[in-house]
This record gives sequence, C-alpha cells and structure tokens, in this order.
Amino acid sequence: MSSLCIGAVALFFLGMGLYGLAAPSALVRPFGIELTLPEARAEVRAVYGGFGVAVGALLAWAALGDPGDLRSGVVLTVAVSLAGMAFGRLVARAVERPSASFPSWFYFWAESLGAALLIACV
Repeated sequence: MSSLCIGAVALFFLGMGLYGLAAPSALVRPFGIELTLPEARAEVRAVYGGFGVAVGALLAWAALGDPGDLRSGVVLTVAVSLAGMAFGRLVARAVERPSASFPSWFYFWAESLGAALLIACV
C-alpha cells in the first residue's frame, strides 16, 4: 500500500514537471503570472519542470526500491517539502488575502494530501 501512495505522489510531480518543461507559461497562468522573457520561462522550466521531474523520479525509485533507510529519507524529505509549501500558502492567504480559491486552495490541498500520504508511508 505504501508503494502505491508514494507512486501517486510521484505521478503528481512527474506530471507537473513535464507540464512545466513543455508549457511553462500555461503552468503559471492561473496565478496571474505572465512569462514574457525567455529567462522567465527558463526559470519556470528549471524550478517547476526539472525539479518536478527529478523529485517524481526519485519518488518512483522509492516506490519501487527496497524499503529501507534511504527510501524513508527520500519520502520524509519530500513530505516535509510539501508541508512547507502548504504552510507557505497559508501564510500567503493570511498576508495577501487572494481573492480566488483557485489556484491557491487547490494547491494547498494537493500539497497537504501529498504530505500526509507520504508521512503515512514512512
């Protein structure tokens, strides 16, 4: 069961990462961000694209590999990272008061669920 949960979060990261590599402007458009410069698109490709693919691949390895200390470390690290992202969205919600529920709350719940799933798998 834990491999299935880890694999589900891996697919989320892989999907986001591939989308970020292929269509960086479309990925950030729901946040009202326009990427008008090649450097801006390169940054989104690196952070959302390349990082997402790398984390997804690492989680896929963890889902398929031996259950051991390294797997636990990988899963816990990504879980804490997701929880930190969700916390950042709560801070932004308190400070900035975004007017729309999407995309902020959608990603808050996706990150919170991903963190909870991974913590349950450690």
